[in-house]
Amino acid sequence: MELYCRNKCGDHWSLWLGGRWQDNTLDQTQQQVQHHTKFEVVIWAVVSKDYDVGKIQDRIGDNIGFPQSWKNKSVEQKAIDIYGILSNKRFVVLLDDLWKKVDLNQVGIPEPSQTKGSKLIFTTRSLDVCGYMEAKTKIKVECLEPEKAWELFQDKVGDEALNSHPDIPNLAKQVAERCGGLPLALITIGRAMACKTTLGEWNYAIEMLKRCASPQMEDEVFSLLKFSYDNLPNATMRSCFLYCCLHPEDCCIPKKRLVEYWFCEGLLIEFDRISEAQMQSDHIINFLLNACLLENGGEIHGEECVKMHDVIRDMALWITRNSEATENNFFVKAGAQLYEEPHVKAWESVKRMSLMTNKIEFLKETPKCANLRTLFLSQNELQVISDGFFQFMPHLTVLDLSRNLRLRVLPEGISLLVCLECLDLSFTGISELPIGLKSLTKLKMLDLSYMHNLRKIPQHLISSFHKLQIFRMWWSGYGDYPNEDNVLYGGNEKLIVELKSLQRLSIIRIQKRQALSRKIPEP
Repeated sequence: MELYCRNKCGDHWSLWLGGRWQDNTLDQTQQQVQHHTKFEVVIWAVVSKDYDVGKIQDRIGDNIGFPQSWKNKSVEQKAIDIYGILSNKRFVVLLDDLWKKVDLNQVGIPEPSQTKGSKLIFTTRSLDVCGYMEAKTKIKVECLEPEKAWELFQDKVGDEALNSHPDIPNLAKQVAERCGGLPLALITIGRAMACKTTLGEWNYAIEMLKRCASPQMEDEVFSLLKFSYDNLPNATMRSCFLYCCLHPEDCCIPKKRLVEYWFCEGLLIEFDRISEAQMQSDHIINFLLNACLLENGGEIHGEECVKMHDVIRDMALWITRNSEATENNFFVKAGAQLYEEPHVKAWESVKRMSLMTNKIEFLKETPKCANLRTLFLSQNELQVISDGFFQFMPHLTVLDLSRNLRLRVLPEGISLLVCLECLDLSFTGISELPIGLKSLTKLKMLDLSYMHNLRKIPQHLISSFHKLQIFRMWWSGYGDYPNEDNVLYGGNEKLIVELKSLQRLSIIRIQKRQALSRKIPEP
């Protein structure tokens, strides 16, 4: 940062070349920049591996202060707006985690040389990216010196564990040395050791970390980080942690939705009611946060979120590929810019598949997925799902089709998903629920929120879901539709009656005007 304050880097390009496993480098830089009055605008945006120009623009727009509605503009119009603001300001743009060249013109960022005193700072794990971005100054972020590494490790372990036996500090130094000065490893392993108070536990940790060494840096670092995963107290917590890697990189995951998926998947085995399972899930999430395996993701639309550090997510995916217990179980292409569904061969042995946040329009194949339990298809551009698509998914438990606004019709084959416990259709363009959904007798969660085109829900369909515990239909099914075989007909009175017949229902979210004076609990 001192170089920038002294203007030693020139006015063109600047770069922090982050060592592959560094943590918080740009975060600390941002904090220093914000306290440096030289810059009128400070922008920080995470780019990540499968970057999307529109998403980068949205993050920049948040920094600048554009309204939420601005995000609906085209990429070209956003670029004009961003350029219009930045070209008249002395700015610093911090881009985190570049994997390939970013076209600044397409994003709308003026070249710093055109605005005297402005700077571009970015982190990357690749020296090639420095060349592609024509960086004028490259600063390699080295691993921590032994003294600094030991200070960080002590801070994360805490005095209680370090003082529990006079020999533990020496053993702790050996554990810290095995982390090789890598901040993320020091943090996660330090937190994992915070509750270890016996010599046996510390000697065991040293022995386990000695076995981590491998010729490949990636394997070595992931093996170090995996120590924290291995030290999770039970298989339930490990399964819940790995479940988070189904979401895209840098994704803020609503806690509420994560818990409901865990519940429907049967991961929260201690309770059979969602209201009780939430207590167990709160404990799990807090434990993962304290272990630095999850991070606080802030609030989005009033919902608390968590997220995974990108390296922790990479480590989780590495575990799913290399652990005998999970090998071939996970197929994750979330945010991978896919335009077509994966080849049918890819589906055969998979247990959990995530194709979230892609550009898939059609699902035409008939994959045979005897083991598939989880299928995330949210935030694509789905228009058509073939009738045979769900034909061979006998054990599918969680299906997320949300945020596919162009999806107007559900395929007949969805009635074959007799093991389905969670169905999310929110933010889709579906106009009618097929009566064939009656066969989904195990359904525990149904989300019909923000389905603005929804015109018909057949009578006796909702009441057939005897195991339903979570129902949402927020801002859906407007109007009064003249069809007697429709629970939306007559001011939703029929819907209310059917909901009241469901004995297990404990979480309901519908418009207040629908719930008034009907003794249905508010969310």
